[in-house]
Amino acid sequence: MIDKDYVCGDYGNVCEWTQIKVTVNTERLDELVAVMSMINNNLMIEDYSDIDLKTCYGDLIDEKILNADKSHASVSFYVPSDRSYSDDLAFLRERLEANHFDDAKVEVIGGLQEEDWSSSWKAYYKPVRIGKVVIVPAWEEYSAQPGDIIVKMNPGMAFGTGTHETTRLIIGLLQKYVKDGSTVLDVGTGSGILSICAAKLGASECKAYDIDPMSVRVANENIAQSGLSGVIECKQSDLLKNVRRRKEGYDVICANIVADIIIRMTPDISDYMSESSILLVSGIISERCGDVLECFEKNDFSVIQKTEENQWCALAVMKKR
Repeated sequence: MIDKDYVCGDYGNVCEWTQIKVTVNTERLDELVAVMSMINNNLMIEDYSDIDLKTCYGDLIDEKILNADKSHASVSFYVPSDRSYSDDLAFLRERLEANHFDDAKVEVIGGLQEEDWSSSWKAYYKPVRIGKVVIVPAWEEYSAQPGDIIVKMNPGMAFGTGTHETTRLIIGLLQKYVKDGSTVLDVGTGSGILSICAAKLGASECKAYDIDPMSVRVANENIAQSGLSGVIECKQSDLLKNVRRRKEGYDVICANIVADIIIRMTPDISDYMSESSILLVSGIISERCGDVLECFEKNDFSVIQKTEENQWCALAVMKKR
């Protein structure tokens, strides 16, 4: 969790955030979520269309919600004030135009302080079982069952709690493909959850990277609290830019990001793999899975396993032999 006195940049103030908010007609909400998840998986959705004013629980619902506009819905993501959001905003406007969101309203709302909302989600984050791995919030008590692999997490503002389908899918694949002594590369580590799971599953060396300095900070805190600093090294990198190559490749490479970024990374990832390496990717909306599969085919990869949950899929691939 991010401490209350965490500072952004060199200003010495409580970290502030900029909210990027897009409002569209409610019937296009799912399309908007798909577009914005290309930029950020940590989305806030405001949709009041399912509120039934005739329900017997209506008097328990805030009046502002009951009177909210149900014909429109909004999706937001947040950018820390020490990071530019101009590229995200430019990409978002381009994708909105390409998908004919002609009536979309885009708002940039600055000055949101972290302590206003950074702790409220804790009430909803409970232990999550994924096979033999159990993701447990750092502040929760959990009685381990025989065979449980306990991963204590305090994700703060970084992505990766184990509750999202994309994370669950790839943790399930890690349990199959990580062996004792495996070397692991985690691209876009977020909270560090995948590297920590890999180490708990027997990996002897993990290299974790994320473009976001806050994620690197949170991941290193979780790694240290798990007693895995001697196994996992976490640094900042834009995808593979600063990743150290290994002559023999990494045994397992995992990336829980989004389809477009996986496609962008694919032509270069083979430089980090041997003939027996396994690449695990997740964060792929089902409707984009075909694009990712086509990219792998063009770059001489074979898909050896595909798993799905709700509208998301994850893949395990190898170099073609």
